Amino acid sequence: MAAWYPGAAHEFSLRMTKKDGSLMHFDILVPGEVTNAETVYQFGRAYLQQKGQAGQKLTAKECRLCHTETASPGVIAAIQRQGYSILEMEGCA
Repeated sequence: MAAWYPGAAHEFSLRMTKKDGSLMHFDILVPGEVTNAETVYQFGRAYLQQKGQAGQKLTAKECRLCHTETASPGVIAAIQRQGYSILEMEGCA
């Protein structure tokens, strides 16, 4: 991953139905330079695969920009390592 200057991070909120029918809610934080929604979807699909939810629907309806914030040290480290950071909210275990 290329070096990223810590600064603003866009936070996208995702709410979706898991394979078992329960709700899953998580946020994806990306560098402020990321403006392509498909890039965010790719990050979301990678996370869903890690959680055993590969193939679940992930579109603009499930994924929307919440806000932009100053990135914390943990978010900066994750973004530098993998391009994004995940904030697990509900049903992510």
